[in-house]
Amino acid sequence: MTSQQPTLAEVAQLAGVSTGTVSRVINNAPNVGDKSRKAVEAAVRKLGYVPNLAARSLATQRSGAVVLAISSDDPALFVNQFFAEIITGVNAVIEESDLELILIMAASARGRARLTRVLHARGAAGVMLLALHENDPLVQTAERGGVPVVYGGRPYGDQPPRYYVDADNRGGARQAVEHLIATGRSRIATITGPQDQHAGVARYLGWREALALARLDDHRVAHGDFSEASGAAAMRRLLDEHPDLDAVAVASDAMAAGALGVLAERGLAVPEQVAVVGFNDIINAQLVRPALTTVHQPIVALGREMTRMLLAVIRGEEPTPLILPTQMVIRESA
Repeated sequence: MTSQQPTLAEVAQLAGVSTGTVSRVINNAPNVGDKSRKAVEAAVRKLGYVPNLAARSLATQRSGAVVLAISSDDPALFVNQFFAEIITGVNAVIEESDLELILIMAASARGRARLTRVLHARGAAGVMLLALHENDPLVQTAERGGVPVVYGGRPYGDQPPRYYVDADNRGGARQAVEHLIATGRSRIATITGPQDQHAGVARYLGWREALALARLDDHRVAHGDFSEASGAAAMRRLLDEHPDLDAVAVASDAMAAGALGVLAERGLAVPEQVAVVGFNDIINAQLVRPALTTVHQPIVALGREMTRMLLAVIRGEEPTPLILPTQMVIRESA
């Protein structure tokens, strides 16, 4: 016996109508034809469909909640500017509804158990997932919750999820390298993000593609974890192993800040001797010295759009995945 509940989409398929029509029938909206209403009601009875109470709360303006679950237990996350901007975007949309936002740190088994309790016991309307790793158990926990799931950033793997919002990580990394090449750099290293996360892999591939198109070497590589400390450690490795490098494309602004500190320690002038490009365009990119040339991704917009997508799915709509554009921001470091 399966515990999987019939979905709104299955009701729509059986009734031969759109999911939006099913949602309107369930919420007693007046603008539905009698034929469609009867078809939906028959499909509901046949499938034993139980409406999501949280979805009804959206339609009827009663209170409810959505969950933002982050696959991290690092307390430093709360001072991480990337996540701060994501939450700002999420909250901006939540404030326009009568829903509440529940934040769950869910990298551990205990955190995932808490997510399960929130989804089942408190009747949360849906869940948004962030910072997923390869084979992340958080995915299975969320998908088993019986509520809509939207991904902030495409998760690692070949099969994309049904609903996600991401930035053009691969294209942005290509832009960064193309800018470095255009300014005369040819020995271009990279500090990657985690290679078990889609963003880290995509930015690494974008770096490699740009170098391949320009027929330049792609062996100057060091790996980081998006943190400033890992960027500093990676920059030291690169300088020790490849002292001839003349530029470095870094997969996050935090790591780029760490790299700039090491270059200053070694007495290397930026950008005269080594040019540096970051990724994200967080506030600190303007504050480091020299000010950081970086790839801007619309982080606040990412938070807004993933929340809007989740609310659309809760209402019974079928939004398509969204890839937000990136663009170069030229400052002093490259």
